[in-house]
Amino acid sequence: MNILIRSLFISLSFTILGFTCCKSEHKSILSNKSNLSVVDFWLSDQNKSIIFSKQSTGVDTGKTKVSLFKNIDINVDQTFQTMDGFGFALNGGSALNIYKMNSASRKSLLDELFGQTNQSIRVSYLRLSVGASDLDEFPFSYNDLPIDEVDLEMKKFSLKQDEKYLIPILKEILAISPNIKIMASPWSAPVWMKSNKKTKGGKLLPEFYDAYSRYFVKYIKSMAEKDILIDAVTVQNEPLHDGNNPSMHMSALEQLNFVKNYLGPAFLRNNISTKIIIYDHNADNINYPISILNDATARKFVDGSAFHLYGGDINNLSVLKKAHPDKNLYFTEQWVGFPSDLYGDLRWHIRNVIIGASRNWCKTIIEWNLASDKNQEPHTKGGCRNCLGAVTVSNNNVERNTAYYAIAHVSKFVPPGSKRINSSSISELPNVAFITEDDKIVVIALNDSNEEINFNINSNKKSIHSSLSAGSIGTYIWNFKN
Repeated sequence: MNILIRSLFISLSFTILGFTCCKSEHKSILSNKSNLSVVDFWLSDQNKSIIFSKQSTGVDTGKTKVSLFKNIDINVDQTFQTMDGFGFALNGGSALNIYKMNSASRKSLLDELFGQTNQSIRVSYLRLSVGASDLDEFPFSYNDLPIDEVDLEMKKFSLKQDEKYLIPILKEILAISPNIKIMASPWSAPVWMKSNKKTKGGKLLPEFYDAYSRYFVKYIKSMAEKDILIDAVTVQNEPLHDGNNPSMHMSALEQLNFVKNYLGPAFLRNNISTKIIIYDHNADNINYPISILNDATARKFVDGSAFHLYGGDINNLSVLKKAHPDKNLYFTEQWVGFPSDLYGDLRWHIRNVIIGASRNWCKTIIEWNLASDKNQEPHTKGGCRNCLGAVTVSNNNVERNTAYYAIAHVSKFVPPGSKRINSSSISELPNVAFITEDDKIVVIALNDSNEEINFNINSNKKSIHSSLSAGSIGTYIWNFKN
C-alpha cells in the first residue's frame, strides 16, 4: 500500500469509527483525546506490574461499530438485587493483629479500609464470629461452664473475650463508618449444649435448642448495648464440616427444626429484627437451604441463604433463587491460601466471587479474613494454619494481599444501596455491572483468555472502548446521566 492510499485509509477509518482500538500496552491510539474525567478506569495487570491503580489512558468514549470488537451491553432498566456491601471477616485473630498496631498506624489502616476518602477502599460489610472462629487464639463461647453445669437462662453469658480486642476495634471502625453492616456467625454452640462436650464437632442436643436460641438473643442484645448492631446472623458456619476447631454439625432437618420452632419464635418474642440466614456453606448442596425454605412456617423467619465456594459451582445459586425468588442470597466466605499467587489468585476471585457471586444474586461479598500476621497467626489448635489475611500486619507495617485487591475493585465504587444491572455475558470477558444511587455505572470486567481483548461497553447513553491484556481486571466508572 503506497503512502497516499495508506493515509486515505487511516483518515477514512477515523471518520467512520470516531476512534480505534487500544494498543496492548493499554494506551489508546487516541489516548490524547480520552476523557477520563468522564470515565474512571482502575486496572490490575500483571504484564505491567500494575495492581489496582487508576489509569490516565486506556479508555476512549464514543461508539464503535458493533462488528469490530467484543461488546458488553448494559441495560440500566433491568435491575436485580440491591447490594448490602462488600468486605471481610473480622475474626478475633484479625482484631488482635490490628489492635497490636500503634494508634497512628492502626488509624491509618482503618481509614484506608473503612473511610470515605479518595484514599479509602470503602469496605461496607463485616462478618464476625459468635464466640471463637478457628482464627482466634483458642476456642471459646460466651457461656463456657464447668463440666456438668448448665445455664438455660444465660445468666453467665459474657462478651469478656471479645472485649479484649474485637469490640475495641469494632468501635474504632464504627467511628469511621457508622453505617457499616455486620453479620455474625457461630462456629459452635457452648460445649455443654453439644453431644460430644467438645469444641470440635458434635451436634446441638435437642434439649438445648431453646437455650441456644436464648444465646443468640442474648448476643444480639449484648452487642446492641455496646452500640454494635447485628444486621444478620447465620445459624451455623459450615454446618456440614465438623472437622474444624471450633465446629458443629447441623443437618438440614436439624436446622429446619431449630429455626422453625426455636430461633425464629425467640426473635419474634424479643422484637429482634436481625435477619436469620440459613446454610452458610458450599455451593455444592443447594438442597440443604431449599429443604428449609420449602417449609411454609420456617421460611417466614428466614431472610435468605449464605454460601461459600470451597465446593460446587457458583451458578448453582441461581437455581436456588429460581426455586425461592423472594429469598435473598449472600456470599459470606472465601479464603486465600498462603503462599499466594497474587495475580493468579486475584483472577480466580474476581471471576468466581466478585463477578460470579454478584451475577448469581448475592447481596454481599465477604472475603476471609481481614488481617493475619507474617506467620498466618493466630489460629486455634486444629484451625487454619495458612489462611492469608487481606492484609498482613507486621511491626506496624501493612502488606496488601489478594483479598484486599479483590474487594477493592468493587467496594470503592459500589456503595450499599447500589443495584446490579443487566450486562451481556461473554465467556472470555466475564463482567458484572451496577448502578449506584447517585447514577454512576460501575462495570468490573476480567480478561479470562490468554490474549489481549479489545471491547466496548455500551449503554443507551454512553459507549466506551478499552482493552485488557490476558488475566487483567478493569473497573470502569462513569455518570449515567452525563
